[in-house]
Amino acid sequence: MQLPADFTALMRQQWGEEISSSLCESLSSTEPSVSVRLNRAKLGDGKSDLAFQSSAERVPWCPDAYWLSARPAFTFDPLLHAGAYYVQDASSMFLAQVVRQHVSAPSVVLDLCAAPGGKSTLLRGLLPDGSLLVSNEPIAKRAQILAENITKWGHPDTVVTQNYPEDFASLTSFFDFIVADVPCSGEGMFRKEADAVRDWSLDAVRACQQRQRDILRDVWPALKPGGLLCYSTCTFNHLEDEDNVEWICRQLGAEVVPLCVDATWNVLGCHHFLPSRLRGEGFFLCLLRKTSAPSDAPQPAVRRSKSTSEKVPAAVCDWVQGDFVFSATGGVVTAFPAGHVSLLPLLRRLHLLTEGVRVAELKGHDWQPAHSLAMSLSLRRGAFPEAELTYETALAYLRREAIQVDAPRGIVLVTYRNLPLGFVKNLGSRANNLYPAEWRIRSGYTTDFASSLQF
Repeated sequence: MQLPADFTALMRQQWGEEISSSLCESLSSTEPSVSVRLNRAKLGDGKSDLAFQSSAERVPWCPDAYWLSARPAFTFDPLLHAGAYYVQDASSMFLAQVVRQHVSAPSVVLDLCAAPGGKSTLLRGLLPDGSLLVSNEPIAKRAQILAENITKWGHPDTVVTQNYPEDFASLTSFFDFIVADVPCSGEGMFRKEADAVRDWSLDAVRACQQRQRDILRDVWPALKPGGLLCYSTCTFNHLEDEDNVEWICRQLGAEVVPLCVDATWNVLGCHHFLPSRLRGEGFFLCLLRKTSAPSDAPQPAVRRSKSTSEKVPAAVCDWVQGDFVFSATGGVVTAFPAGHVSLLPLLRRLHLLTEGVRVAELKGHDWQPAHSLAMSLSLRRGAFPEAELTYETALAYLRREAIQVDAPRGIVLVTYRNLPLGFVKNLGSRANNLYPAEWRIRSGYTTDFASSLQF
């Protein structure tokens, strides 16, 4: 890989000859590492259902995270589709230290640029009980991917929105914690994406710097005074990193919050992750606390929409365990955590893709469980007959093919290694596959995933 001359010069100016030379060499000659993070809420606190090969090594700054010795065919692992784990670069998992060191009370949290969902699923696994996570992505196609990954992760205390940063400005002092992993020049992706190298220029870096400042300025009113902002990029340069941190403190009103970092992790400076020093891609993170006062701008009135709520069948409510408020609108039943229901009128100023758990949909005259219920940690196991699938049958189900199950007629929850994959309607000789068509595995390639990585 031929790195841009301006990039190597900038790195040399910023880091000095030794560090910059090592960095540029690693970007040109080494392969990206592979790491995963387990969903402990689905796998339980005891012995993991995922038995990694002995070569797997723990990521020290994030619980339940591992480096793998090779990249298996993740698409063909049913456990990935069941939400048992998430494939994420280890550097990005450093966000876990922010949560563990500085977020101890129930919080309302915004992941502002959340797609495809790595940081949101990490947050949702580590935030204190009673927290609400709002995961946002402005681009429609990416927002759908985000919604899919949040649904598979299974936590009910979540909302997925599709909005631009300025749309949150009216929610003055609403969030305790905002994660802003902002769009950047992508230097940390040089090893993974050839386009990132081709498109890089100093002009692009300066344009990204201004765009990042615009994003932060737009969302800043939504953060409470004293609230935390986690600013991160996948870049190495100081223009998008340290210079923007200094700008946030000076122009918006904030102070840097220190993080405890083990020296053996080889994190450099203000939390720079360089692939020449550790097993991960390029990443920068800084935690800040808002010191400025709330805006005096008047708050828009909460519009009260005309009630279109329908009666929620008691039998449908019995499919869910936990403290929820149920609503039925347009033939769809939704369960929202009761502890956060007072926030919904404000959140509905936004474009909501999901809120809580989509429980059921009216099909003809019958209520049919929604796929998100199967994925949810709030599904009451025992509410439906269950059928355990083999590896081959699980792949056929995920391709949305017709399968056969040994179960009573009617709606059946299908599982793999006792983790729900979704629903079928068993007709006896065959079962109608109710897996979402837009989520299906489209590749015809088949492999025994267990042979490439021993789970």
